[in-house]
Amino acid sequence: MNVKIFLMCIVLAASSSSATDLQINAKRMEERIAALSQFGKNPEGGVSRVAFSDADIAGRNYIQTLLKEAGLQVRIDTAGNIIGKREGKNSSLAPIVFGSHIDSVPGGGNYDGDVGVIAAIECIEVLKAADQTTQHPLEVIVFSDEEGGLVGSKSMAGEFHESAMEIKSHSGKTIREGVRAIGGDPDRINEAQRSKDNITAFLELHIEQGGILESEKINIGVVEGIVGINWWDVTVQGFANHAGTTPMNQRKDALLAAAKLITAVNEVVTSIAGRQVATVGRIKAEPGAPNVIPGKVVMSLEIRDLSAEKIQMVYEKIQEKAKQIEQQSGTTITFNALDTTAVPALSDERIRKIISEAAKELGFTYKLMPSGAGHDAQDIARIAPMGMIFVPSVGGISHSPKEFTRTEDMANGAAVLLHTILKIDSGSLK
Repeated sequence: MNVKIFLMCIVLAASSSSATDLQINAKRMEERIAALSQFGKNPEGGVSRVAFSDADIAGRNYIQTLLKEAGLQVRIDTAGNIIGKREGKNSSLAPIVFGSHIDSVPGGGNYDGDVGVIAAIECIEVLKAADQTTQHPLEVIVFSDEEGGLVGSKSMAGEFHESAMEIKSHSGKTIREGVRAIGGDPDRINEAQRSKDNITAFLELHIEQGGILESEKINIGVVEGIVGINWWDVTVQGFANHAGTTPMNQRKDALLAAAKLITAVNEVVTSIAGRQVATVGRIKAEPGAPNVIPGKVVMSLEIRDLSAEKIQMVYEKIQEKAKQIEQQSGTTITFNALDTTAVPALSDERIRKIISEAAKELGFTYKLMPSGAGHDAQDIARIAPMGMIFVPSVGGISHSPKEFTRTEDMANGAAVLLHTILKIDSGSLK
C-alpha cells in the first residue's frame, strides 16, 4: 500500500521531480518493522531489546545496513548514537535532523521508537528514488539507550553526567561498558555534544503511547511539548510493634499513614485544573510481617506536567497534606528528590504550525496535544528547535507486547514527517 504525498509546488520549485512523484511505501515500512522485531523477539510477540544487549547490537547493525543502502554516510558518535548523513545542496547550512530509538523496555513492543526510525529512513528512501536533493543536509539519528536513561540524547545536548557511567543497565552492563559495546567511546562521551547552531531543526515521529488519537479518530498528533518528570522517594517513619498487644489508639502505623498519603496525592492532583498527573507506583513496608505493625514505609512519588511551576505547586500541596498526616498518625514523612528529573520541553511554535499545515494539506485530521512520556526530543530541545509528530496507538497500549500501530497510520506519520522536512528546507522555519 502506498500513501501519496501531495506537496506545495513552492517546496519543490528547485526540483525536477513532480510533487506527486513522492510516495511513502507503507508496505516497505511494515516489512522493516517486522524485520526489526526479530531482534530480541520474545514469546509474547514483543521484544526485549534492551540497550547494550546482544539483541540491541544486532538491531543496530540491521539499521546501519538500511542507512547505508539508502545512500547515507554512517558513523557512530562517542555516545553510541548512529548518525546517517545525506549531503544537501548548500553545505553551509546546518542539517535538518530526525529520528528516534530502537532499544526497548524489558518485555516491550515493536513500535515504540522503531516507527520513528523506520519512518526517518523511509523519508530518505523517497527522496533518493525521486533523485531529489534538499538545500539542507539531512541526518537520521538513532539514539542510544533511550529507555534506560536517554544516554544518547543527553550526551548530544551536553546534559549527560559522568556520575551515571557506573549505573548498571538492564543488559547487565554498566553505562560505560554498554556505550563501548555499541561502538561509542565513554572516555570521550562529551565529544558527542552539539552546539546550538549545529542543527536547523529536530523532528521525532513517535507512536502516541496513549489512547487519545485512536478514541477520537484523529490521524496525527501535533505535540505541544513533553512533560517534565520529577521523582521522589518518600519515607514514612512510624514505630514497629506487636500487632496483637498494641491498642489501635497507641499505634504509629507507617503503612496506614502511607495509605492516607497516597489518597491525598490523588486528591491534590484532581483538585487542580489542568493536565498534570501524579503517581505512586512503588511501595515497600517494613518489617513486612503479618503480626507486626509496619514501622517504616518507602514509596515513590512521580509528578508530570508541561510546566515546571505546576509540578512544584502540586508537590508543595502534597507536602502540606503530608504534614497533616504526620500530626494525625504520629509518624514522620520525608521527601527525597531523586536525580532523575526531566525538565518540561515545549516544542517550537513555528514547527508546530508547519506540522499542522502539513497534516492539513495531506488531508489528515490532527490535534495539538502534550506528550505524557519522555522522549529523546526532550533533550534535543535544549539545543535546537524541536517538533514531534504522534500517530495512533491501538488501545492506547505501549511498553507491552500488545503495543500496535496500524501500517496506514505509520505511513501517514511518515508522510507528515517528509512534508515537514521539505517545508523547513524551503525556509518555512524563518
